[in-house]
Amino acid sequence: MPRHFTDWLKAYMMYTRDSESPDDFHFWAGVSTIAGALRRRVWIDMRKFQWTPNFYIILVGPPGIAAKSTSTRAGMRLLEMIEPKIKFGPQSMTWQALTLALEQSMEYTVYFDTDGVEQKIPNSSLTITVPELGTFFKMDDSSMMDVMVSLWDGQLETWSHQTKSSGNVEIKNPWLNIIGCTTPSWLQSNFPEHMIGGGLSSRIVFIYGDKKRHLVAYPDEVSAGREYYEHERKLIADLQTIAELAGPYELTSEARRWGRDWYERLWAGRSPHMASERYAGYIARKQTHIHKLAIIVAAAQQDKKVIDTDHLVLANELLTSVEPHMIKVFESVGVVDEAKHTREIVTFVRNYQFISPNELWEMCRNIMTQQDYRQALKIAIEGHMVDVETREGVKGLVPSKHTTH
Repeated sequence: MPRHFTDWLKAYMMYTRDSESPDDFHFWAGVSTIAGALRRRVWIDMRKFQWTPNFYIILVGPPGIAAKSTSTRAGMRLLEMIEPKIKFGPQSMTWQALTLALEQSMEYTVYFDTDGVEQKIPNSSLTITVPELGTFFKMDDSSMMDVMVSLWDGQLETWSHQTKSSGNVEIKNPWLNIIGCTTPSWLQSNFPEHMIGGGLSSRIVFIYGDKKRHLVAYPDEVSAGREYYEHERKLIADLQTIAELAGPYELTSEARRWGRDWYERLWAGRSPHMASERYAGYIARKQTHIHKLAIIVAAAQQDKKVIDTDHLVLANELLTSVEPHMIKVFESVGVVDEAKHTREIVTFVRNYQFISPNELWEMCRNIMTQQDYRQALKIAIEGHMVDVETREGVKGLVPSKHTTH
């Protein structure tokens, strides 16, 4: 049966036009919705590992302004209406709750391989919506954080956990898809500095919003009731089709060629806006983020389990467009020491190659005080980590000629 929409994500954005929440909130809520429908039924096989279409998406904004929870509910409500029922996980993450939810979510993915042989693979897929991040993440539970990292990576074929009541529990192909909400103040108070730059934080897509996209006093005036409900019905029908996809996605030869070129550019030099060491972990995993998102983009547009160049290009553009959100979130998290400030300055200079002290201060002002900046810059210059150089009458900072970095 043909789909109602040529692009589910675009149709979903139209569906949410009566909401005041930022566009990015709704788009990434749509991404999480498709991910929840796909579950671990589809993947890109890299032999040593698989890219699966799960995401950890956190909407960040001041309370009451950007309507974060409203954005997540719109997509999840559609997801609740498809069959078989999508399994939703607990909003309070404990070992006991996670184990029980994964056990209860077990199902089989049935598909035919390239030889026409039927394959039947067990998996336990959960989508979790978290209206308040503080009720879900236990930052001091390092074991739980490690499991969440492994689940995002798609590297756990069997997850084992010891429980008092059931003994050792083994769950095949566990899979976790999370969309949550929080405020900048909660992150500042609870998100430890050591988590920035790697680990779990580099696997989270942070979406920041602090303004309404428009004012809608009465949402029922935006579209006629019949039109609204018919659009919703079609979205659910197409989401049902997406939920029935199963088996591996294949990259076309052109997509692989683009992916190889992109990968070389990624490691040839970091983009200036991501120059800080805080984003090193994210940059290292950007390839994975892009291929996860490419599965979502492809599934939104077609039933064929094929990823072409356009899907990768769009995934890269979408992900790059929200990198400033990550910068906005991270720049106010954590209190760093003198050595950290100095390292940040050296990293910026190294990536810009030539930058004036005033321009450098503008880059650093949200992550250190002016006094800290001056002290760190003095240390960097006196320690021959950066050099002062004049070009065309402009005095600036350049990577040190005395030290190999």
